[in-house]
Amino acid sequence: MRIGFGYDVHKLVEDRPLILGGINIPFEKGLLGHSDADVLIHVIMDALLGAAGLGDIGKHFPDTELEFKDISSMVLLKKVKELIDNNGYRVNNIDATIVAQKPKLASYIPLMVENISKTIHIEETRINIKATTTEGLGFAGQGQGIAGYAVCTLKEVRE
Repeated sequence: MRIGFGYDVHKLVEDRPLILGGINIPFEKGLLGHSDADVLIHVIMDALLGAAGLGDIGKHFPDTELEFKDISSMVLLKKVKELIDNNGYRVNNIDATIVAQKPKLASYIPLMVENISKTIHIEETRINIKATTTEGLGFAGQGQGIAGYAVCTLKEVRE
């Protein structure tokens, strides 16, 4: 069993869509980034890559490459899943937390879980996503950005 951890943060800005877990969430601001800035998918990818000992998303999808400009993070997650598979692992489970004061995210979580499940081909019961606030403290609490954390486990595939 291998364990990986991911952390990421993106700034909230006007004139960008807010995409989390592959879902476009109605909100007056979105996340700034080279890709679609889906902080939830970014932390999951980093956790998966870390568990497999394959570096991080910056190594595989650098923000200096135009091919990744505005790309859907769900497309990148699919590529990470292929890397995991090609290195002899399968995803056992994912546990992630989104840290945002606003908007309220609870109603979107089932769709996020469904998207991730379909993309990396694991049962929805192996994916847990939570959302929390910081009670108004720090950059997330003041509405300046959204952060995320994820932990995952991988199992080695024995042939």
